[in-house]
Amino acid sequence: MRFRWDWLRSVLLAPYVPTIGPVHPSVLTEDLFTDTLIAASTERRFLRYDKDIRWSHSKDETVLVPDIAHRPGETLIPTLSRRGAGMVKVHLYGTEPASVLAATELAHKLAAEHGAATARIVRFLGPEAADGRGTRIQLQDFTTALCPAPDGPVRVLHEWPAGVRDTFAGFAERMAADGFAFLHQQMQAGTVGPVLTAVMKGRVAGAIGPMEIRPDAIGVPQLMPQYFGVLPEHRGKGLGRLLWRAAMHWGQTNGAAYQLLQTEVGGASDPLCRSEGLTSLGFTYWQAV
Repeated sequence: MRFRWDWLRSVLLAPYVPTIGPVHPSVLTEDLFTDTLIAASTERRFLRYDKDIRWSHSKDETVLVPDIAHRPGETLIPTLSRRGAGMVKVHLYGTEPASVLAATELAHKLAAEHGAATARIVRFLGPEAADGRGTRIQLQDFTTALCPAPDGPVRVLHEWPAGVRDTFAGFAERMAADGFAFLHQQMQAGTVGPVLTAVMKGRVAGAIGPMEIRPDAIGVPQLMPQYFGVLPEHRGKGLGRLLWRAAMHWGQTNGAAYQLLQTEVGGASDPLCRSEGLTSLGFTYWQAV
C-alpha cells in the first residue's frame, strides 16, 4: 500500500514516523511513511537513516502493515516490538474522539493476536498546544547561529588523564538508568563515537555522547541523539549546560546541519533545551490500553 498524503498531512500534528521517531519537518513526506512499510516486508531490516542502526544488527520494531487503517481524517499505524514480552503500539494520527476508541480496540486485538504483553496508543500534539505533555520534540538548527565552545571542565573522555578516565566506569554504573552502562559497553567495544565528559575533583561527574553524525533520509548531516546526564550530587552547578553547549559546538564544527531531541516535559533536560533557544516541533505521549 501507499499512504495518501492529502489524508495524512492534515492529521500530522508532530513530525513523528512510527519505528523511526522524530524527523526534520523538511523530510516529512508520504515516502518516509512508505519506507517503514517496505522495511516491514523484509525480516527486521533497518532503514539506512534509522537512528537505532547504531545499536543493533536487526530492528526489533516493525509496522503491522495489513492492520493499518488509513482514511480521511484518521490514520492508525500499528507496530510490534519483539523486545522482552512484546509490545503493540498504535500510532494515532487523528483528532476525533471516535479515533481513540478505534485505536484502543485495534491495540487490544493485535496484542492478543501477537501474544504481546503490553498495548499502547501513541498520540500527538502540535507545538502550539497549551497542554503539552509526554515528550517534547525539539530542533537545534546549526545553520542559523554560532555555537561557541563553553569555558569549563568539559573534554572528550580520552583527553583526560588515565586516572580520570578510569572513573567513567563508576559513573556509568551509577547512571545505568540513563543508559550509560549500555553506552560504556559500546565504548569498550569501540563501536561508538567520542563521549564528552565533565570532571569535578578528578572524577567524571557528567557526560553526553556518543557524538556521531549521520545523513538523514535526504542526505542532510544530522547530529544523532546522545545519552546525557549528571550525577545527582553535581546537579545545579551548571555542568549540564556546559555539556550541552560543548555537544552543540562539537556538532556544528563537525558539519552537522541540525539535531532533533526528545525531552520529557517537566524533566531536567526540557527547561535547559528551551532556555537554549531550541524550536519546539510538537509533542508525543502514550497511554496504556
